[in-house]
Amino acid sequence: MTARDPRAPKFPLPLERLTPATRVRAPAAAPSGLGLDSQGVRRSMVDRLRAGGIRNEGVLAALADVPRHRFVDAALVTQAYEDTSLPIGHGQTISKPSVVARMLELLFEGSNAKAQGTLGRALEIGTGCGYQAAVLARLSKQLYSVERLKPLHDKAREHLATLREHRIRLVYGDGRHGHPPNAPYDSIIAAAGGDDLPGQWLEQLATGGRLVAPMHDARAGTQVLMVVDRGDDGYVHSRHEAVLFVPLKFGLD
Repeated sequence: MTARDPRAPKFPLPLERLTPATRVRAPAAAPSGLGLDSQGVRRSMVDRLRAGGIRNEGVLAALADVPRHRFVDAALVTQAYEDTSLPIGHGQTISKPSVVARMLELLFEGSNAKAQGTLGRALEIGTGCGYQAAVLARLSKQLYSVERLKPLHDKAREHLATLREHRIRLVYGDGRHGHPPNAPYDSIIAAAGGDDLPGQWLEQLATGGRLVAPMHDARAGTQVLMVVDRGDDGYVHSRHEAVLFVPLKFGLD
């Protein structure tokens, strides 16, 4: 009989693996990004976001701190600080900085986030390349991020290892189920949208917590940002601006 690995999670995680982002050995030298490591480049991006209406200084500071160019392919680094989404492979994209900023700003308007001054225990659905997770980690007490595409899960681990961020736990799993073992969450954010919000996400939202996710709005005929607050008496939904995210899918790949 094979001895149980003492590092293995004690809770059952069928088809999932919970991995500290820092467990991957960081490369000997991070890519320079053709000079894009300069903080001035990121400050310029943040200045544009502020001029575009983002007001939460904590969100802006986190965006200014994370080197976005390290999360995109080498051929695209010169576009890393433009307000545009970029392909990251496997039919997925890294979201526009303005969309990331807006969704995080909305999260901070939740009751628990206001009271704590942080996003608290947070859950991200759709790790992608790991960029938004890096930003979220600077705003949360603990972040759990779920990705269903194994190549992207592995890529995010490599990217995040260079930042040595200990508050992130990456999960290879089906994001439609959320991540029950560490629920409830003060903040939940999704980077993919469907026709509805999975019931598991709502169940895993703490009282006083807030969820922000794209969802198809049949009345508008487009995706919108859906915000859900959980109170003592149930859930309150509100619709916000139109967005365009990749579809929310089932299963693992």
